[in-house]
Amino acid sequence: MQPRQRIKQYILKNFLFSDDDNAIGDQDSLVRGAILDSTGIYELIMFIEEEFKLSIAAEEMTPDNFDTLETIDAFIARKLAA
Repeated sequence: MQPRQRIKQYILKNFLFSDDDNAIGDQDSLVRGAILDSTGIYELIMFIEEEFKLSIAAEEMTPDNFDTLETIDAFIARKLAA
């Protein structure tokens, strides 16, 4: 399973309590859409660190990196390429 799909499944299961892939789109804002609050973002970051064996610095925890599935996927790709 690709990173974007793994993250989507995590969000669906843990925050939307759904298995409907259509419940969230790749460009839907997780914060403005009230899917994730600050605690939810922190939980998501912990999941990403464990799932992808990454270390995410505090300065990387920005909306530019964690607002949508698309931005999260791009952030992970950059981190894995480094």
